[in-house]
Amino acid sequence: MKLKDLPNLISILRLIAVVPVGYLLLAGQYGAALVLFALAGLSDGLDGFLAKRFGWQSRLGGILDPLADKALLITCFLVLGWQGLVPFWLVVAVILRDLVIVSGALIYHWGIEAIEASPTLASKFNTALQLILLVMVITHAGGWPLAQGLITATSWLTLLAVVTSGAQYVWIWGHKARARGWRRRG
Repeated sequence: MKLKDLPNLISILRLIAVVPVGYLLLAGQYGAALVLFALAGLSDGLDGFLAKRFGWQSRLGGILDPLADKALLITCFLVLGWQGLVPFWLVVAVILRDLVIVSGALIYHWGIEAIEASPTLASKFNTALQLILLVMVITHAGGWPLAQGLITATSWLTLLAVVTSGAQYVWIWGHKARARGWRRRG
């Protein structure tokens, strides 16, 4: 392994960590799940820092990093939703948003041109709110009580961010698609 591959290795380890985080949540081991979740979050910052600081960005890293992030978030939302700790409507909204974005990106890529995706500010805010909410819920479930009103308010704010950022992607890529037109297949 070369040093320039370190960010990709970190992303792969974060992707692998999804399984034990999901298991720990299912087993009700919220303290351990929170620690592993936090380590995964720190690793996300570390791999991004290393890739940018030393010019170690790669096409593979551009796929692995968001894949690991989404796998971790969706797994946590699914498990915590199944346990009744996160509202079902929010779990559906989070998953639906990601499905719409991925489907739209694939359609755009195949029908118009190669896609150069980068997260918008609204999307970064959405991800931050999802992370904050998950930390709050796991912390609360782990026996460190937080005000239920705060968790509820953060859930609604997260829903607003999910819808807003998802709609923003649809608008941006829809506008680009109309401007560029469909490829002619022949």
